[in-house]
Amino acid sequence: MAPEVTSSPSANLKLKTPKGTKDWVGQSLRLRDTIFETISDVFQCHGGVPLDTPVFELRDVLTGKYGADARLIYNLEDQGGEILSLRYDLAVPFARWLAMRSDVKQIKRYQIAKVYRRDQPAITRGRLREFYQCDFDIAGTYDPMIPEAEILRVVVEAFRELEMGITIKLNDRRILDGLFAVSGVPSDKIRTVSSAVDKLDKEPWEMVRREMVDEKGITADVADRIGQYVRRRGNMGDMLAYLATEDAFSNNADIQCGIKDLRLLMSYLEAMDALDTVSFDLSLARGLDYYTGLIYEVVINEPNQVGSIAAGGRYDNLVGMYGKQQVPCIGISFGIDRIFTILEQRQKMSDSANLKRQPDVYIIAAGGKDSDGFLLERMKAARELWDAGIQAEYSPKVKPTLQSQFNASKDVPIVVIMGQEEISQGQVRLKQMKSDVETKDRGILVAREGLVQGVKEMMVQP
Repeated sequence: MAPEVTSSPSANLKLKTPKGTKDWVGQSLRLRDTIFETISDVFQCHGGVPLDTPVFELRDVLTGKYGADARLIYNLEDQGGEILSLRYDLAVPFARWLAMRSDVKQIKRYQIAKVYRRDQPAITRGRLREFYQCDFDIAGTYDPMIPEAEILRVVVEAFRELEMGITIKLNDRRILDGLFAVSGVPSDKIRTVSSAVDKLDKEPWEMVRREMVDEKGITADVADRIGQYVRRRGNMGDMLAYLATEDAFSNNADIQCGIKDLRLLMSYLEAMDALDTVSFDLSLARGLDYYTGLIYEVVINEPNQVGSIAAGGRYDNLVGMYGKQQVPCIGISFGIDRIFTILEQRQKMSDSANLKRQPDVYIIAAGGKDSDGFLLERMKAARELWDAGIQAEYSPKVKPTLQSQFNASKDVPIVVIMGQEEISQGQVRLKQMKSDVETKDRGILVAREGLVQGVKEMMVQP
């Protein structure tokens, strides 16, 4: 009697990745790794020290750092008496690490790791719930604006290496807070008004104004005064000249302090050849509560749907919120998944068409129907090439047909041909393939023990 078949609960499971996540494979994964490597090289060039922190933190470490965005934190169940949450960004864990290390007075740190947000995902725009951030921060006491200038120079270098034209939009929280104060915003409403103004890059002024009046409790005349300021943007020289000549700002200490520092920053950026990438945008607010000075976002200079691809700012009080030492900090966070989305669209890559990476060398058995396929010889040759760091492949069949091997080696730069005659004479035949022309030559014979050296020499030939 046949056994009774019962369906398991998972038999009818609809397989999918969780909302806001994705699988990485093949060429896509290689592109992402290239982005990591490119940006990391820039960080290291500037003296960056790598840091890794846990994927989850004590919930109290994260509480009170993100303003309205705190609702997006993934909270975990009680784990053995510890109340934990998945990290929302990499800056707060870095601040926690600094607060635990009284011996660290100055450091340039970088970290590449996943963060988690219960946001509404839009994968085609690079907006996910699980995604990578790539951070570079300078912590410690320095003379004014020197770390700011280097951070922005890091941004310029990283996107230059990625061949992405960018604009760095910047503002200063002190200037923005001063503008709100001059406009009549009560001090307890400045952060909520900031979050509304920060939407001006996505929404028209009328909608932002309506939010401030109807939802934030700001009077219409105050909202109108805010509007005449925050819709201004342009190059740093023109914007600083405007701020300096506006009578309403002359008695506000925050605005005057911000103007002084930004003039200094402007001279540093000019010396570092980074000034041309900067746009001074008074609507830029950045939603996170911990920013205290310069803030910035990076956008790409071509049509896209992903929004900012990097952002950051100065956060001098975050470390001190843990009751320890006060360590001034400034940093930048690169949105790897958004950068990837743009580069993938640019290259028009398809995962399904790029699951297989072309090797440097393909090893062909050319012994005819009566040969044993030279499988062991092909394996040994592949092993020698692998040991030398050369990517090599061969047919996984014992006796492959010649045609199937030629098909598999299409577009491979070099083939190694093993026939009965070559093997009997202790030789192999190397042939350099040209994808743009049909080659008629039979290649060159090299001694079997010179296989690796022969391949290396052929790889460097034009």
